[in-house]
Amino acid sequence: MAYKSLNLITRSDIEALGISGDVSEKLLKDLDEIIHGSSTPPETWIQISRRILHPNLPFSFHQMMYYGCYKDFGPDPPAWLPDPKVASLTNVGKLLESRGKEFLGENYKNPISSFSSFQEFSVSNPEVYWRTVLDELNIVFSVPPKCILEKDTSGDNPGGNWLPGSYLNPARNCLTNGFKRRLDDIVIRWRDEGSDDLPVNTMTLLELRSQVWLAAHALSALDLEEESAIAVDMPMNVESVIIYLAIVLAGHVVVSIADSFSPREISTRLKISKAKAIFTQDVIIRGDKSIPLYRRVIDAEAPLAIVVPARGSSCRMKLREKDLSWNNFLGKARNLRGVEYVAVEKPAGAYTNILFSSGTTGEPKAIPWKNISPLKSAADAWCHLDVHRGDVVAWPTNLGWMMGPWLVYASLINGACMALYNGSPLGPTFAKFVQDAEVTVLGVIPSIVRTWQNSNSTSGYDWSRIRCFGSTGEASNIDEYLWLMGRAHYKPVIEYCGGTEIGGSFISGSLLQPQSLAAFSTAVMGCKLFILSEDGNPIPPYEAGVGELALCPHLFGASSTLLNGNHFRVYFQGMPTFQGQILRRHGDLFERTSKGYYRAHGRADDTMNLGGIKVGSIEIERVCNSVDDSVLETAAIGVPPPSGGPEQLVIAVVFKSPEISKHDLNLLKKSFNSEIQKKLNPLFKVYNKNKTQESSSCCVANVKVYVCVFHLAGIICCDSAFFTKDGHK
Repeated sequence: MAYKSLNLITRSDIEALGISGDVSEKLLKDLDEIIHGSSTPPETWIQISRRILHPNLPFSFHQMMYYGCYKDFGPDPPAWLPDPKVASLTNVGKLLESRGKEFLGENYKNPISSFSSFQEFSVSNPEVYWRTVLDELNIVFSVPPKCILEKDTSGDNPGGNWLPGSYLNPARNCLTNGFKRRLDDIVIRWRDEGSDDLPVNTMTLLELRSQVWLAAHALSALDLEEESAIAVDMPMNVESVIIYLAIVLAGHVVVSIADSFSPREISTRLKISKAKAIFTQDVIIRGDKSIPLYRRVIDAEAPLAIVVPARGSSCRMKLREKDLSWNNFLGKARNLRGVEYVAVEKPAGAYTNILFSSGTTGEPKAIPWKNISPLKSAADAWCHLDVHRGDVVAWPTNLGWMMGPWLVYASLINGACMALYNGSPLGPTFAKFVQDAEVTVLGVIPSIVRTWQNSNSTSGYDWSRIRCFGSTGEASNIDEYLWLMGRAHYKPVIEYCGGTEIGGSFISGSLLQPQSLAAFSTAVMGCKLFILSEDGNPIPPYEAGVGELALCPHLFGASSTLLNGNHFRVYFQGMPTFQGQILRRHGDLFERTSKGYYRAHGRADDTMNLGGIKVGSIEIERVCNSVDDSVLETAAIGVPPPSGGPEQLVIAVVFKSPEISKHDLNLLKKSFNSEIQKKLNPLFKVYNKNKTQESSSCCVANVKVYVCVFHLAGIICCDSAFFTKDGHK
């Protein structure tokens, strides 16, 4: 759609959007005052977003203002600018105001102007930077590190050895009442779906600590071996957070399993990790539906299961003979209620959590988080999302994905409160929870935002307490995130991209830099980025270009081992060097723009990102190839849409015979649906959107899927939406 420049907009243009005449006249008058009082488009836009726009105005008017303001601006217009007074009160701003000249010398000016220089300082001076941040986070070591980074000279571990000689326990640091908080501080706010008109539940640090201690004592009563792998396959709720912290506090290793996984996927992860026990829930309640989670765990032939009831105090089904209900499990330590559990301190390099990331081999990569990985999560939140005491952080996720543990550490270590909604985040009840829990930092994935916008789920709810949004999991869409910012009176969206193997992010945004929609503004603290040209070498610093992303090898908190793979081969073998250091492979395609922003362009390998879930193409193909005898082979391809946003999955189906009917296609889609849900993930759903033989579409985890049908002689049919206007795919 073509938009007019702001000075050409008339009252009738505004009225055409459904805004009454009197309101249109007032909006036009305010707009005229802003235009004549601002010197640049960014200044004009910021004044418009602060003085004119509010959530009750039609989004089409927001678009008219945004695109009209930046009509002749060029690429990467900023949707948000930092305010100098507010910037100086952020975590990084306060640090730079007190120690900026110590770090940067006479080149230091102010937190906003000097932020990029401070980021470069964090890379070139890891000893100073990380000691400073660990002090800011009040990290407690039972044995302090002898240094921050011990570089590897043998070449076996290019990432080096971080915090050598130190001993700590990340859960203990979550439960410590240091200078950042008191025992009566509220650290969890939550609500169960169906109780949406009741007050938000709360838990203080004192209450959380007591319950974690009790669960840790009960774990000790199970007489497990030291550092046993213990799985958690539950929704992200209060009980799962208590269980997670108790496992870590007791010195065991959490095995993260998403509550959406099929029995086959659960079994795979249990076997790879050699889990000795599993915590799960009897069922998952979503509206009037009851999903049998414990049944999946049984079908996965899991070891000892401790089963938490979804509602009430009793499980809804009979348990296996050796399994324990949550109440019976805690009963093993009933005499120790209120007694402190002495944290098991382990070396910085000891395992604390095993998470899984899809690869291209069909078996998920088992990635151990070490004791320092949680510190990376907390440090990212401290710097890039400015999480601190008094914040309430909500991020719909699960302990099976890295953002679940990230949320635990990012909130609790920073002295903030986490907000957990035990239900679907897609509807108005979640929007109401954000309002009622007084959320200040709201994390999203683009698929959720799209659903909110399409269903108008946030209408009528007050999100004015939000200070910033965080976004991760998928590529963002400009219009969808313009809409999102407008729900909270144009607070910034901090794009946050990393990986399970990173322990956090490698590229992000900052509250000390202008933020452009669907773009990153900086490498994270302590990380240097490289965009590789076609010849495999890094393009010159600050030069615009597109290529595969590589990272500096010395990245605090990043993985150095895999349980079921050769870490060096996966992340370093075949990579170029820079100043004598081999670079770390990441696998995403990234663009550095002419104005210094970064944009993601999907994966460079065969891994796809569907609805925030990374899955290898070979995994989908393995399932689809076996659904019907008429299928010769399939190819799963991730294609970024032209307008931006998450990848769309295209499945090319090659039949053994050219004879195919509408009935055959419908039957095939049903078979895909059944097998993908059974063998990969129940969230992956296939449905008929266009019921014609010429085209068919499906949806996997809220991601559109276009099915192209082939036979050996050539193409039979394909959804026309998969072609561009000039006919190219």
